[in-house]
Amino acid sequence: MSEIYNSIYFVTGGGTGGHIYPALAVADNLAAAGAKVYYVGNKRNMEFELAAKKGYKFLHVSIKGMPRGLNPKFFVWGIKLIKAVIRSIRYIKKYKPDAVFATGGYVSAPMIFACMITGTPYMMHDCDAMPGLVTKKLSKRAKYVSLAFDKAKKYIPNKKAIVTGNPIREEFETMTRAQAASNLGLDSKKLTLCIMGGSQGAKSINNTVIELLKEFSQELNMQVIFQTGKKNYEEVIDRIRQIYPAFEQDRNLIIKPYFMDMISVLKSSDIVISRAGSLSISEICASGAAPILIPFPYAAANHQRINAKYLLEMGACIYIEDKELEPNKIREAIVGLIENPVKMNYLKQNSSHLAKFDAAKHITELLTSLR
Repeated sequence: MSEIYNSIYFVTGGGTGGHIYPALAVADNLAAAGAKVYYVGNKRNMEFELAAKKGYKFLHVSIKGMPRGLNPKFFVWGIKLIKAVIRSIRYIKKYKPDAVFATGGYVSAPMIFACMITGTPYMMHDCDAMPGLVTKKLSKRAKYVSLAFDKAKKYIPNKKAIVTGNPIREEFETMTRAQAASNLGLDSKKLTLCIMGGSQGAKSINNTVIELLKEFSQELNMQVIFQTGKKNYEEVIDRIRQIYPAFEQDRNLIIKPYFMDMISVLKSSDIVISRAGSLSISEICASGAAPILIPFPYAAANHQRINAKYLLEMGACIYIEDKELEPNKIREAIVGLIENPVKMNYLKQNSSHLAKFDAAKHITELLTSLR
């Protein structure tokens, strides 16, 4: 892609890791080929910190999710959307991007509207089996729409919808388990469990596993990596301290509100307990771990259940409904895998076969063809 040297691209998407990390994976490919990349998002969201860490210039748009129903909040939001679109148009006129890559979500909407108004070519990506509202409503005029799941195609009003898989960071393919474990100070030969509920955490998962941590660590001699979510961290630590006062001296436990280096976390893990956001699933599959998926029951358009059941159909996960969550259910699933290594390897192999390491490259090729 040497022909894109010194070209300019905007990438946009934010609010959650599911929108941000695919955008960054494509941004990294563009930057590696010599393009200048600007990240468009809300500086109050996590995309600001992550894009800054990568060294991308950040273009702020002040926008939040759309309120439901016709009420005063909706009209205030509408005014803010118009202002965000106007600001996005100014960014386009100032920096003159060759094309824009949007990963959906409310953060990307103003820039997509600005592309429509200015005639700037744009490409969209949706990471779920059930596409989000922004993708369904604004993808008609996109030059291409890349998708993670084949079943999402029927919801996209665009003939140039292409199933690429989710763009994931290159290190998921290149980093070894030994390197990943070393990055976290873990033993690469010891069975490792990761518990996470996405970037914001998951209260029901947290509450269920807290009383199992000592058992997993001491009785089963597992290394446990536990991402609590930033909002829930202090509450989780207080409860763990009550149940297991010596947890801070337990070398088998790593507990943090959020891991910036999720690549090392997942590549170190044999089993991952997780929600079923599409990006989380893609990264778990790319890590070759055995997934235990607990879909968030209130996800928009039920997309997490749809994602998880797809993996279940592929023989690539253990599926647990959130309403079924209780310690014995989790204990049964974990012990069942430890005592049946054939089943664990079966899940690992099937999840690995679903990984698409070339998605970012494929998407980047489509995007750069728009120049």
